[in-house]
Amino acid sequence: MEQQATAPRPLPPVDVEQAEAALIEHYPRLVRLGYLVLPPALGRNRRVLTAHALVQRALPRNRVTTTELTGLAVPAPRGGAGSPADPGYAYVRQRVLRAALEAGRPRGRWQLPKPGQLPPLLPQVWGLRLFPRSGGADELALDQALAALSGPGRAAYVLRVLELPSDSDVRQVLKAAGVEDPAAAVVEASGLRTPAGSRDASLLESMEFDPCSLQARPTDLMRRRQHARAALAAAAAAAVCGTLLVLPGSGWGPDGAAAPPYAQNAAAQQALDPAKLTRASTGTWKRADRSGFAVWPARGDRTDDQELLRRALAVWARPGSSVRVTSTPGTATGPAAGPPQLLYAGEVGQATVVVFHDGLRLVRYAEAKNGDTGGAALDFARADAADGDSATAVVVGRADGNVRYLTAPWVSEVAVRDLLKPGESAQPLRTAADGVTDPTISPAPTNDCRSWPALQMGGRLVTDLGELTPARLTVGAPDGQHDVTGPAARADWAHTACHLQTMRSQGVRSVNSWTFATQPLPGGAAGSAEWLCTRAETWRGAGSRVLALFQPPGARPGAASPPVARAEDSPACGAHDPHALAGVLWKSPAGNWYALAAGSDDVESIAATGAVQATASGRLLAVPAKPGARSALTARLTDGKKLTAIH
Repeated sequence: MEQQATAPRPLPPVDVEQAEAALIEHYPRLVRLGYLVLPPALGRNRRVLTAHALVQRALPRNRVTTTELTGLAVPAPRGGAGSPADPGYAYVRQRVLRAALEAGRPRGRWQLPKPGQLPPLLPQVWGLRLFPRSGGADELALDQALAALSGPGRAAYVLRVLELPSDSDVRQVLKAAGVEDPAAAVVEASGLRTPAGSRDASLLESMEFDPCSLQARPTDLMRRRQHARAALAAAAAAAVCGTLLVLPGSGWGPDGAAAPPYAQNAAAQQALDPAKLTRASTGTWKRADRSGFAVWPARGDRTDDQELLRRALAVWARPGSSVRVTSTPGTATGPAAGPPQLLYAGEVGQATVVVFHDGLRLVRYAEAKNGDTGGAALDFARADAADGDSATAVVVGRADGNVRYLTAPWVSEVAVRDLLKPGESAQPLRTAADGVTDPTISPAPTNDCRSWPALQMGGRLVTDLGELTPARLTVGAPDGQHDVTGPAARADWAHTACHLQTMRSQGVRSVNSWTFATQPLPGGAAGSAEWLCTRAETWRGAGSRVLALFQPPGARPGAASPPVARAEDSPACGAHDPHALAGVLWKSPAGNWYALAAGSDDVESIAATGAVQATASGRLLAVPAKPGARSALTARLTDGKKLTAIH
């Protein structure tokens, strides 16, 4: 039942000193508020830095008038004297709330970004990723539930739990922060289901949501080194080009969106000549010892259009300033070393598309269907060592949330399957004679995971992660990965699919889901929980991502398993380290807390140290624990080696 709202009373003017005193006194509280309201799509590192920046920019430039404070109530504190209730705090809180909400609003095409939508100038940390400490399964489940809310709904939930005593006060503060429909935001927040047995306020007050108590990890060291080298090379190239641009040249001519020529040598000239493009014959893939992009024939109705091919090669070699260039991590965007292979040239939707392969990379050139090169695009992706399993398709077109694929010549049938509905049959997808599919829905690039389309190509299952090549999905132990076939494998992926959102645009080649343990639950609970390890391998080798998931019994098909551990550039659950160990705090239906841990088949014993101290023979551990208890896990393998938990 809603508490009686406190009538807002007129607030006196607030000066800079009063606002600064409130900000300093309640800085952790304000940063937590900003962190929770900011869009989860920013990622935890960016949200942490942006929340600190928003709070630090919340001070007024001068004295705040009474008019500026209109609508800012100072209600009776939630929980007594422990909550701030003064005009200075109300003003700063409103500034932080407004900026955090603005960061999540869509921006018009010609509209300047708001402060919260820009990377923060200060504070800034170079070479490190900062993120709050991970909590238990309840905190992770609540974090996922908050991510599914809109910005106003998330703000309403956080204000209700942490700040204000009544829904009327929440609506009043949301309205003052610029929310168009505060009542709808409160209703949306009311519909959020907190994890079973959670303690609401103490969950939001846990370390999982504390951006002032942080863990630090290095960024991608290899990528930093590559970027530093690329920056030096770019600076040198810019200096050379700046000099050459003042020299007479042959102009733009038929090269379309290509920049003016900057070099003349035999290899570069051959790479620009459409007549020297290599082409695999139609039946090469049937006779080849090894399948891959190198045996794809040239397809499409424009493979003989010399002017189109010349424009595409020239733009690849010298992309002009109007060309949109994208690349997957670790992919060079320079010109070809020699004549590349032509895979496709034709019209796809409202665009004309050319796809090349130079042995290491796939390159897609796209221009308007009418030949206008003003909005040309150039996309690069690693494709070295591709085989029959990973060279199944290439994305040739994206429009309005749909995607079209050019399929491998050995793919005879294509169907679309929703990973979140493992019991439903795959729907056939028409493929033209040149190998291009009809448009099909691509997974939405948001945290609203209501479906996850994937392509079934024979026995192989692949999905679009926002790149030129779809990622192959597999199941099984690292030394026995196989295609996703059968109800059990599809059921595992139904609980894992939504976590693919964190792997978009990372150059992912394949993702494997491995159920490494099944654990009977203690405390009289019925059923057993499953432990899964999901590992994403990239084309460049480095940059792998590992998630440990805990799936309690009784979850509906398609419900995402709560992640209990994350790791980057880790060999865990892979060919070089085919082991897994993870733990979680779990609350039984009777209200008792337990520390659970599980390891893969070759784990001989598990030990927990810290707040929970226990040992167990075998690969399962379950002991009583206190809420919020933190411990470190180690295991001993059957060969005597030590194994640490995924982290």
